[in-house]
Amino acid sequence: MKAKFFLVCILLFPVLIFSQQKIGYVVTENIMEELTEAVDAQKQLDNITSQWQEQLKKMQDDSKKKFEEYDQRKLFLSDRRRDEMEKELQDLDSKIIEFRTQKFGNKGELFTKQNDLMKPIQEKILKAIKSVADTDGYEYIFDKSSSTLLLYSNEKNDVTQKVISYLKAK
Repeated sequence: MKAKFFLVCILLFPVLIFSQQKIGYVVTENIMEELTEAVDAQKQLDNITSQWQEQLKKMQDDSKKKFEEYDQRKLFLSDRRRDEMEKELQDLDSKIIEFRTQKFGNKGELFTKQNDLMKPIQEKILKAIKSVADTDGYEYIFDKSSSTLLLYSNEKNDVTQKVISYLKAK
């Protein structure tokens, strides 16, 4: 009899512990849309990106135009002049690649600027999430909008609005 009771206690203990844990989730995309500073930062990034894309397009258009000019005239050019023009075209292509890498590459200016602008906002959101979790007794809060696999969520566990309210109150 004692062995059965002990076995039941061992089997139910994890259920009792885990059933008392409160789990919630947020949708950080919604939080970012509601947070003025995040919207402003995204507009800044969009403006910078747009300017750089315009510069890149201008460089590409110039290169294309020069190539077309070269292509039309190459049969009438001396070997020396043809070599010079080909070198110019190669240099233009190299500058385009360098510009693209410098601005949009993995560790380019866009990445750095995005990190500079968004990191403080992300830290502020994480602080708000922690505060809401501590205040309301949540053990876990998932981000439903990220790559975290969340197969089911009951809407009553959505603490996104609480986090937004916390951020707006600060």
